[in-house]
Amino acid sequence: MFRLATPYALLLLALIPLLAWYRRRRRPPALAVGETRLAAGLGASPALRLHRMLPGLYYLTLLLLIAALARPQWGTERLPTDTEGINIVLAVDLSGSMAAEDFNYQGRRMNRLEAIKMVVRDFIARRAGDRIGMVVFGSQAYTQLPLTRDYQTIAAILERLTIGAAGRNTAIGDAIGISVKRLADIESRSNIIILLTDGRSNTGELEPMAAAGIAHQKGIKIYTIGVGGKGRAPVPIDDPIFGRRYVYQQDDLDEEGLQAIAAETGGRYFRAEDLAGLQQIYATIDRLEKNKVEAQGFAEYKELYFYLLPPALLLLAAWIVLKHTRFLEIP
Repeated sequence: MFRLATPYALLLLALIPLLAWYRRRRRPPALAVGETRLAAGLGASPALRLHRMLPGLYYLTLLLLIAALARPQWGTERLPTDTEGINIVLAVDLSGSMAAEDFNYQGRRMNRLEAIKMVVRDFIARRAGDRIGMVVFGSQAYTQLPLTRDYQTIAAILERLTIGAAGRNTAIGDAIGISVKRLADIESRSNIIILLTDGRSNTGELEPMAAAGIAHQKGIKIYTIGVGGKGRAPVPIDDPIFGRRYVYQQDDLDEEGLQAIAAETGGRYFRAEDLAGLQQIYATIDRLEKNKVEAQGFAEYKELYFYLLPPALLLLAAWIVLKHTRFLEIP
């Protein structure tokens, strides 16, 4: 895209016709050194023809100088656009039961946390303009990542999550409380928590419904996702003597509690029994939670005046030298 940074400089072009008119009104010189051959009847020499081109050289120099003063530029300008932006806290369960391998991907069994990582990574990649933070919980709950738009960092932190890092139990109320605190730090038109767990709250200082009530008071919506199939699920155990073996754990998901948390805050409860279902849940949340914000525009331009200024200065120097040496006018 081409533009002039100082277009008002082009007003100086109006002075060129006035200058030409003034110079023509001046009395011509009695004799110019370059015209001696013509006066002697020898015909116009190349030097004389060059002398007659001096006025054009003079006006061309002025044109180049004025054009350089207008600062022509070439570049790209992106105007402000509407995009989607909300505050999202991902509350991820890292308790021991998340090791259950009841998800499948391309014929390979994967545990619940691996499935969550895969789907959440795609969810993050689809968002634009959102602030996303992360809270992890087990026996304790803590902030893994504050709200940020650095999606590469979010993805990197997500990949490093490990089962049992926050303890083996499940403190859902504390996870909601920490998430609410993170959202209260930064204002937004829309604040949501996406809570992922495969169990029921069995530890922690804050009751889940009390935490949901606080979230409701602050206008925070909670989407709860129950992860895992119904019935028994295989859990790997690394035995130092017999190696890896599997035991089966019974499903202990507190669906009623997760439904009540979502209903209290105006959110929704989902059950993810397989990878496709988990992907569909995140696609649904992605569609539901949109909030228009204005993204800042920017412009990048390259200056072009330096292509005009050096030739103009060279022409001006040549004109001054010729005018006061070879083509000196004698009044």
